[in-house]
Amino acid sequence: MRQARHPEVGEMALTEVMAALSDPIRVGLVRLLSDGRERGWGELRAPVAKSTLSHHLRVLRDAGLTRTRQEGTRCFVELRSGDLDARFPGLLAAVLGAAEQEDVGHQVGLAASPAGQRR
Repeated sequence: MRQARHPEVGEMALTEVMAALSDPIRVGLVRLLSDGRERGWGELRAPVAKSTLSHHLRVLRDAGLTRTRQEGTRCFVELRSGDLDARFPGLLAAVLGAAEQEDVGHQVGLAASPAGQRR
């Protein structure tokens, strides 16, 4: 599989970042990933088809919000918090605060653990 391209910090454009954050599913993904942990795509749950979830993850990656890496057949994603703060100081915190307050993206979560509990 071809390695995904990630924009360098200086290449991140505010309009692209804001456009990527204009969808509640993508905001939910950012909220979920804001804990700093890398997640496998299979762990992510949203009320959309897998192909649509893949599209949302690609939009976030292309805007520079996330970094994706391939390991064998598995794909992992993480939020680029440090890079976002370096390029747009305070933006991520403001978006996360507003999203929390308005409960935007609440429908995005993690797959149930093997014991049947949410992580």
